[in-house]
Amino acid sequence: MTKLPRSAGTSLARRREAQRRGLAGETMAALRLRLCGYRILARRYRTKVGEIDLIACRGGVLAFIEVKRRRDLAAGLEAVTAASRFRIRRAAELFIRRNMALSELTLRFDIIVVTPWAWPRHLADAWRES
Repeated sequence: MTKLPRSAGTSLARRREAQRRGLAGETMAALRLRLCGYRILARRYRTKVGEIDLIACRGGVLAFIEVKRRRDLAAGLEAVTAASRFRIRRAAELFIRRNMALSELTLRFDIIVVTPWAWPRHLADAWRES
């Protein structure tokens, strides 16, 4: 058995804890959406170009949702960078190509920020793509 340096084990533990918290945040966000009448079509939709945390629809809207678990709303919004928006858009394009029946819906990019001791905040139509 190979023994890892102490710092490597700590780093791995932190990554696992961050992943666990992120998954819990996504679960809370999905619950919020379901309670608001959305149907969850996909969770953690992964492609070679990027990942979308949640894909949901309600009425004539198909929402691609980035979930951030942060200490406050501002930190959550800052965490959705231009690069991450680009990756989400590219992954959304692949999703639409693979699910052509959904291409007639209005597409929207949302953010849900999960903060401690608060109901997740849903920012519908958080950014637009051309």
